[in-house]
Amino acid sequence: MRAGDFDYELPEEKIAKYPPLERGSTLLLVLDRHSGVIGHTRYDALDDYLQPGDLLVLNNTRVLRARLFASKQTGAKIELMLLEKHQGEQNLVLYRGKLKKGDTLTAHNHELQVVDLVDHGIARIELTGGSGEERLLALFEQYGGVPIPPYLKREAEEVDRERYQTLFAELPGSVAAPTASLNMTPELLEKLRQKGVDVVTLVLHVGLGTFLPIRVEMLQEHHMHREFYSIPRESIEKICQVKAAGGRIVAVGTTVTRALEHAAERIESYSGTEPLTGEADIFIYPGYRFRIIDALLTNFHAPRSTVLMLTAAFAGKDHLLNAYREAVEEGYRFLSYGDSMLII
Repeated sequence: MRAGDFDYELPEEKIAKYPPLERGSTLLLVLDRHSGVIGHTRYDALDDYLQPGDLLVLNNTRVLRARLFASKQTGAKIELMLLEKHQGEQNLVLYRGKLKKGDTLTAHNHELQVVDLVDHGIARIELTGGSGEERLLALFEQYGGVPIPPYLKREAEEVDRERYQTLFAELPGSVAAPTASLNMTPELLEKLRQKGVDVVTLVLHVGLGTFLPIRVEMLQEHHMHREFYSIPRESIEKICQVKAAGGRIVAVGTTVTRALEHAAERIESYSGTEPLTGEADIFIYPGYRFRIIDALLTNFHAPRSTVLMLTAAFAGKDHLLNAYREAVEEGYRFLSYGDSMLII
């Protein structure tokens, strides 16, 4: 299978450059993955398509204010992008400019030391006086910018501080939002609960790799990025109960899907008390057999992206690309701040 199989024409004007004025007011395309039948509604009518006994799974990661500018002792400006949180890795940044091990940087009257250059364009930094991760995160949270996607082609603004974050964001560690749930509101969650749809959470810290284009033509040659996740015991037990009772697991976003499918074997055999954790490097494209999820709520993704391929694996490539063509014709807004699709 080739990357070119997942190309489609996305006019620039169809990309949502800003969030909707009101959270939850976006459109929702509903795709029956078995028949290919397409329906049109609104995001806040999601409850019309779910059933009592279904389980909605949300990603409660919190997006870091990850972009920070610092100065070298020479006066040269360095752009730092804090990388997503992983197990056992701390204080890693993607940098733009020239750095070497031992350099001292200044950012908002704080001194930063370049402890190591760990890879091309990636450094480990520490605040002078200690390596505490919390202190470094506090610096970025106070002075850093929101890491909105590069395809928005604008600088982050005040509106992004609130809207490039879900309302239930809890555990800091992402540098990109789980965008399928940016329009999830307390009112919609309450409607779902009233209908008998339960809601659980997991965390997957979304990385910059989600924006990386596939640079090889043959998909089998693509090296997938990895993202840390943790699935609580309560969520695992509820997933197993719902599956056993014949209910549907509804993943809100490709981030939730990657965590659940990476941990599928351990979920199915779970008998412990501790969360299931791991580094999801699973590359899902057509031909993959889904083991946990039964429905997917997701945004409209960029051409040739790994998240588009995951969605095509679940919906069927022909059904999905047909739905995308109709979405373009019907005026849907695409990518992170855009409209959504429910695949059932």
